[in-house]
Amino acid sequence: MSSESKAGGHDDHGSKGWTAKASMYLGTSESVVLAFIGVALVLVALLLLYSSMHDLWIATTHGPREIEHDAIGILNTILLVMMTMEIVYTVAISLKSHTLNAEPFLIIGSIAGIRRMLVITATSTESENDPGKFHNTLVELGLLAMTVVAMTIAIWILRYSQRKYVEMKATSAEPTAPD
Repeated sequence: MSSESKAGGHDDHGSKGWTAKASMYLGTSESVVLAFIGVALVLVALLLLYSSMHDLWIATTHGPREIEHDAIGILNTILLVMMTMEIVYTVAISLKSHTLNAEPFLIIGSIAGIRRMLVITATSTESENDPGKFHNTLVELGLLAMTVVAMTIAIWILRYSQRKYVEMKATSAEPTAPD
């Protein structure tokens, strides 16, 4: 390479080095931010779990009627903890592999749908007297059920295709024995 091109700042090695360093710094930044997000989510999950356990303790001290009254709220909070921990798992996978996996998001969506269905079912007695509200509740339950089924099918397809792909890759990598 001539000294003119180097002096003009068009050195190929310098530009590749710069982009590689920028990529490395951005990757590190992503990892740091994801780590902070993971820590924050774990703290949120722990606080939610503490809250639900506290509510459960208070309900048990007031007797069975209070447990029945507070059970849906407690279950709702515990399912929210499960969703939060699934998100933490997804963040951990992203940190480790620097890829985004669809399956954990489908699981989170399924838990969210089931959570909402449980809350609607538990509070549906309030809307039974109003036909319009009751109809809307049934429609929402039906849509949620279809969404959960669709996400479950999507999870199955992902797992099936991954298994098939791994099996095909493994069999094509195996050397064939001569006859």
